Amino acid sequence: MITFQQREWGSLVVDLSDRFAVSTWSLHRALGATYPYKPGDRAYPARQSTYGKGTIELIDVPQQCADHSIFRLEICSFHLPSLLPSYLRDFRKATEEAGVKLQTLLVEDGDLSNSQTAHRDAEWMEGWIDVAAALGAENMRVIAGKARPTDPALMLAETHLRRLAELTAAAGVRLVIENWFDLLPGPTEVNRILDALHGKVGLNGDFGNWERAGKYEDLAKIMGRAELCHAKGRYSAAGLDEEDYVRCIELSNLAGYQGPFTLIYDSAYHQDEWSGILEERDCIARVFGEKFANDDHYRCISRGATHGNCARILDVKLDTRAIHQCKS
Repeated sequence: MITFQQREWGSLVVDLSDRFAVSTWSLHRALGATYPYKPGDRAYPARQSTYGKGTIELIDVPQQCADHSIFRLEICSFHLPSLLPSYLRDFRKATEEAGVKLQTLLVEDGDLSNSQTAHRDAEWMEGWIDVAAALGAENMRVIAGKARPTDPALMLAETHLRRLAELTAAAGVRLVIENWFDLLPGPTEVNRILDALHGKVGLNGDFGNWERAGKYEDLAKIMGRAELCHAKGRYSAAGLDEEDYVRCIELSNLAGYQGPFTLIYDSAYHQDEWSGILEERDCIARVFGEKFANDDHYRCISRGATHGNCARILDVKLDTRAIHQCKS
């Protein structure tokens, strides 16, 4: 449950419903199966019980999201059991009926920085553009590269990303990259690619990919440019490391990040993956609550509403709306 702060002055309802998403990776145990699509392999991948038998099918996920008041979804490419037009239509219908936006198709393989395979992998990634468009995805995330960040490797990736960005834009999909793998080990390399592509490619910033010294300082140097965010919580035997998580959220806010936080739960701490997902969501909502409560310049968007009315609005959204008080 979200903790709601109250003050003596009129009421403020803050709608956070569009600030949260969930990735199918956060439900990989519930889904169980994967379908390992690979560059250079045109064979249709067989279902693999990578994470067990699973308890749900991918097409069930949009309604599960809505039932938990999360209305944005990201799909890992290896979770798609079929790329047939009929299945893609059925899945898109499921998202529309649930009122869930398909935020991103995550293309989970390929390397645009390897001179031996970059052309092949770029063509393979092109094939996912039609899939993203058919699903109604707003974005398609690709892996920029896995090679060491030499000048030739970065330039090769930039060349292929430029072409991919043109093709995705023509299909009505935004191409994004992520601070992930060896090509993008720090903000210098991330910002170089973004600068070289002049806004044609966006950034998905991930909290969990730079687990090393200098993590917070380096994230602060890219999150102001991010359009999306993988908000991955760090778990141990003691549970969620709230100090780390809150620091990542706060540095993102200070950098000017205004996009959704995609809740990445990747731990066995909670047997039920939704428990971990919602724990992360509620932690972020508390950060927003403290921000709004302490911001004297934040204007009330709902003056004069009673606490009871605000509570009823909240109940409809299953705690994705935060109640705070603000000077009238």
